[in-house]
Amino acid sequence: MKRLAIITTHPIQYYAPLFRLLNERKNISIRVFYTWEKKAASFDRDFKRVVEWDIPLLEGYDHQFVSNEGSLRTDFRGVKNPGLIREIEEWGAEAILVFGWNYYSHLKAMRYFSNRIPVFFRGDSTLLDEVPGLKKIVRRIFLRWVVYRQVDLALYVGENNKNYFLANGLQEDQLVFVPHAIDNARFSDRDGKHEAQAQKRRKEFGIKEKDITFVFVGKFQAKKDPLLLIRAFQQVDNARTHLLLVGDGILEQLLKTEAGENRNIHFLPFQNQSYMPVIYRIGDIFCLPSGGPGETWGLAVNEAMACGRPVLVSDHCGCAADLVINGRNGYSFISGDQDDLVEKMRNLLGNDLALKEMAAASQKIIEEWSFDRATAAIEKVTSEYA
Repeated sequence: MKRLAIITTHPIQYYAPLFRLLNERKNISIRVFYTWEKKAASFDRDFKRVVEWDIPLLEGYDHQFVSNEGSLRTDFRGVKNPGLIREIEEWGAEAILVFGWNYYSHLKAMRYFSNRIPVFFRGDSTLLDEVPGLKKIVRRIFLRWVVYRQVDLALYVGENNKNYFLANGLQEDQLVFVPHAIDNARFSDRDGKHEAQAQKRRKEFGIKEKDITFVFVGKFQAKKDPLLLIRAFQQVDNARTHLLLVGDGILEQLLKTEAGENRNIHFLPFQNQSYMPVIYRIGDIFCLPSGGPGETWGLAVNEAMACGRPVLVSDHCGCAADLVINGRNGYSFISGDQDDLVEKMRNLLGNDLALKEMAAASQKIIEEWSFDRATAAIEKVTSEYA
C-alpha cells in the first residue's frame, strides 16, 4: 500500500472528513503532519478567540503535530518545523501532498523532496485578486521558478484555481481535478429534523410561512462584504422578505447600526458546525457577497447547496464559476455592485415554483462535488506516481 504524507497547518472542519475517508477506504496509507502546535490550532485569528468545533477533527486517521519553532503567525516564517523532513522520511513516505506553499516549512519540504519522491500540491488560489503591474510580474516569476517548479502534480479545486496554476507555469498534464468538497451527507435531512428545527426558529424571528428569507453565514469582515448585502436588502424593500446574518466579527456593530430598526433583518452569533444544517434551512436563499481579496472559494456555498438552497454569489468568489449556473440554481452578481445584487435578489423573489426548482438543482449539482470523488482522485495519483 503506497504511503502518502500530507502536510498542512492545522485541523479544520473541511479536511478532517477527507482524511478519515482516505483512511477508511484503505487504498493508500496516509499520515497527516500538522505544522502548527496543537495548542494553537484552534485559535481563530479573525474571531480573536479559541474556537472549539463540536465535530471531531482528529479522529479516524493517522496524524501527528510536528514541533514548531516559528511564531505561529499566519505569515511565511510563522511555521518552522526543523524535524518535519526527518519525520516524514522516518515514516517512509513515498509521496507528499502539501496544502499551501506559503509557510517556511512547507516550501522547504517541497524543495527537499522534489526529484526524490512525487510532490503533490493542494491550494485554492485564483487570479481574481491580481492587479496589473510590476508586483504581478515579479510574483509570477517567483511562483513559476521557486514554488511550482517543485511540483509534480497540482490538485486543483475548480476552474478559477486551474487557471491560476496554468498562469504560473504548470502544464495541463500536471493538473488533476480534486473538487473542493464538504461532507454532503452531514447536511442532508432524510428524517426532516433539521427542517423542523429551522421552521421553529423562523417562527421565533417572526418569519411567516410564505415569507422569503436570505441568509448569510460567515465572518463579519470586509472581505465578506455583508454590509453590501444589508444595503441591497434594504433597497429591495419587500415586506415579505427577511435577511438573517449569522456570525461574528469586527464589523458586527457597524452592521447592526446599518440595519437600524428594520425588523426584517435578524442576527445570530457564531454557530457551531453541528447546527449549520438547521441554519441554512432557516433561509430560503443563501447569499455570499464577498468582494475579497482572498475569497478563493467559499465553502459555505457548498454547504448551502447540500441543504437544497438556491444561491446568490459574488463573481469574486472562487466557487462562482463552478457551482452557480445562472437561472438554474441561483445567480452570480458583479462583486461590489449593489444595483446588480438588488436586481438578482428581485429575480429570485415572487416565484415559489422557480425557487423549488433551483433548490433541487443545487442539490443535484453539489452531488458531484463530493469527498468520494476527491478521495478517488488522490488515491489514483498516489498509486500511479508513488
